[in-house]
Amino acid sequence: MVKTIILRAPGTNCHEETAFAFQQAGASVDLLHVNRLLRRERRLSDYQIMVIPGGFTYGDDIAAGKILANELRLKLGDDILRFIEDGGLIMGICNGFQVLVKAGILPEPSPEVTAGMTLAGNDSGKFECRWVYMTANQDSPCVFTRGIDRIYLPVAHGEGKVVADSETVPGLNVVLRYSDQSGDCRAGYPHNPNGSVDNIAAICDASGRVFALMPHPERHIRGTQHPRWTREGAKEYGDGFQIFRNAVEYARHL
Repeated sequence: MVKTIILRAPGTNCHEETAFAFQQAGASVDLLHVNRLLRRERRLSDYQIMVIPGGFTYGDDIAAGKILANELRLKLGDDILRFIEDGGLIMGICNGFQVLVKAGILPEPSPEVTAGMTLAGNDSGKFECRWVYMTANQDSPCVFTRGIDRIYLPVAHGEGKVVADSETVPGLNVVLRYSDQSGDCRAGYPHNPNGSVDNIAAICDASGRVFALMPHPERHIRGTQHPRWTREGAKEYGDGFQIFRNAVEYARHL
């Protein structure tokens, strides 16, 4: 069976929903506090998928995801790079996106943090908590979004704006872009909830196996989680479920 590790830290609050989504997709899941990896009570190499879920790790006291990012980079960096080299999958959701970027795992896995990209406060100056449309980049190598064209998911963040310099943007492997309901990826606020450059909602590395997104796929895995299901009818699965199913199906062959 595919084994998934979901890392927790003080302030993580979306781990249970993420675990349920992976279990529904057919994976075995361990919810593990990051300290247990640091104490070597468990080994990352025992898993095929690693996930950093949403929340506010360590209260986002310095910057969103920064403290957990430093822990991962300085104390588990070699293990994570080896996990990626061995073919493992990594997903970061919301706070997990912030962590992966600030730990130097995205845009490309590296022992050092690149200065060309980060995530900053929303242009609106407020916490954005609502549903958004996204359109998938069909040229993306991302294994998590295979078979996805458009997707509708909730966002819940205050620091979700992708900021990158002009040299970095062309090299990003963009997976999902915020769009309007028709798929127009040039649509501004409120379709783009944070002001991300190029309407970027999700990126991956060159291998397509390290993936991060700001919206929450774990909050839309059932049709009845759609905000308009009573009017429009409920599908069996919510739009986010395909992301988890793709990950588990890919990992079965590792």
